[in-house]
Amino acid sequence: MSAAAAVPRARPGESTLDVYRDDGPLARALGRVLGVRLSLPPVALVTIGALPLFAAIAIEGSGASDALVAAAIGWLVLIAGASSGRPQEDRLRWAAIPVLRLAEYAAVLWIGALAGGSGPAAAFALLAAVAFRQYDLVYRLRYQGTPPRWLGDVAGGWEGRLVVAWVLLAADAVPAGFFALAVALGLLFLGESAYSWARVRRADAVVEYEDEEAGEE
Repeated sequence: MSAAAAVPRARPGESTLDVYRDDGPLARALGRVLGVRLSLPPVALVTIGALPLFAAIAIEGSGASDALVAAAIGWLVLIAGASSGRPQEDRLRWAAIPVLRLAEYAAVLWIGALAGGSGPAAAFALLAAVAFRQYDLVYRLRYQGTPPRWLGDVAGGWEGRLVVAWVLLAADAVPAGFFALAVALGLLFLGESAYSWARVRRADAVVEYEDEEAGEE
């Protein structure tokens, strides 16, 4: 792998930080509608969106009501989603993504704990699939370019997954729903990633073969 191939390559008009955010259709729409009206940098908006969630987890814990969970997640999605429309030009622009990941992971684990039983185990299974997606984003961007937009859209982005997680909680479908979602997302991410890397290996093999032929001549 050449050194040039290891330079992150995003879509035109998109930065590497935009890709790492893993926004879905809802967050991007909120960014277009609300982000342009706000003057705060992304990290400030993500933090403001996440603070009520962290406070609810710390204060109510496993005794929180479905309504409180809905309010905390709804506020996070609204404000952090709007941050996708803000320019990432401040010195702390890198910090928005860790806060976003922390909020997503904390919310999923909270919902798993609220469900009880094997809910926490199901939450960790779901997060394993999500973590693979975010790991793949980093290395795919570094060596191949941006993964296809449809993959993130089908997976819902971080905000879509949180909305689905709350719906499953309200429907009393956790942990079964979390396990099913973990399997579905895991197969989707692993399958598409394996296909993509296999395609790159085939392309590299063709280039090496052509180089060898040219050297023999």
